[in-house]
Amino acid sequence: MTFFAKSGRSIHTLVLCLAAAGMLSVGTIAAAAQQSAQSTSPADIRPDATEAPHPWTVEQLLPLTVSEAWQMSGKNEDKFFDMVQDLAAFSAKKRNLVLPEDAAAGQQAGEYIKQQAKQDHDQLLYAVVDQAVRKVGKPAPAQASTGSPEK
Repeated sequence: MTFFAKSGRSIHTLVLCLAAAGMLSVGTIAAAAQQSAQSTSPADIRPDATEAPHPWTVEQLLPLTVSEAWQMSGKNEDKFFDMVQDLAAFSAKKRNLVLPEDAAAGQQAGEYIKQQAKQDHDQLLYAVVDQAVRKVGKPAPAQASTGSPEK
């Protein structure tokens, strides 16, 4: 998770998360989203080193539907953003992908998440985020070997 903050890749994460949260404000969830408190910092959701650990693990997020994740976030946009960010980081790591730093890629991923989540609030949030990561992610650079070649 901290690689987002260290490498400056928050632009694509922000766009991805904003689009994911935007899809929650439509359809059957619109009323619930209007009741939630205003986001205090929608422009920067990077994890802070002084921030308390999240009350969830990625393993707890994996089986949640879009609606269940929204409920688990307490209908709080910042917490939901953090969930999407955690799932995107998990997906990229598992697939050995690097998320691009450009806003266009983040917007593409965010639009995909928004579109897919609107179609079915009962689908797994991770499946939607993972597909978006696969669409915009680039193969991670190969790790240089520090040892001598095997014979």
